[in-house]
Amino acid sequence: MQDFIEAFFNFGILAEAWPILLDGLLQTLLISALVVPLGILGGLILALLSTAKTRWIRWPLMAWVDVFRSLPPLVLLVFIYAGLPFAGFEVSAFTAVAIGFFLNTGAYYGEIMRAGIQSVPAGQMEAARSLGLSRAQGMRLVVLPQAFRNVLPDLISNTLEVVKLTSIAAVVALPELLFQARQAQSVTFNATPIMAAAVAYFILLWPVVRLLSKLENRQLARRT
Repeated sequence: MQDFIEAFFNFGILAEAWPILLDGLLQTLLISALVVPLGILGGLILALLSTAKTRWIRWPLMAWVDVFRSLPPLVLLVFIYAGLPFAGFEVSAFTAVAIGFFLNTGAYYGEIMRAGIQSVPAGQMEAARSLGLSRAQGMRLVVLPQAFRNVLPDLISNTLEVVKLTSIAAVVALPELLFQARQAQSVTFNATPIMAAAVAYFILLWPVVRLLSKLENRQLARRT
């Protein structure tokens, strides 16, 4: 038991590794604060374009969403960071992460928001138009607020996955939390930094998990 504690919960090593773990946590928060809004923005654009009635907009859009939902985000990130320089485009690790997450998570957010828009009865838009609102105003003021409310648990759930997925930024040497924890582990030959990173993720995401459960229960109660 003592060996287990020394290997995974060594507070002496934790005290030494804490400064770089804190730097990694701040970097993770910064990445999340960037990629989540980018993904939501990209998803909103895709969802709005999906309401177009012309096939030349909808079909390429479907192909775009299918491609970026099918590609593993790790492969996409490596391609952007290591592949684009061969085409003459040098990108930093942070830029590569921002682009990769925008393409991947935007496709997922887009499908969620598209489902939300489709869940709003068509009569809502017709009522908005009858009141003198333009289609854009009806979408912004009437349809989208209801759509977001209908799929809010799904949006939060996807956001949780996005924040956890930021750990793959370590593959392009972006010093986020997991990267820093692995660096500390390689120096100390001890798993305590990895355990500390896991605890930090738990503390960061657990309140959001509880909020998600509450919203899901409320939505279920509304349906019954």
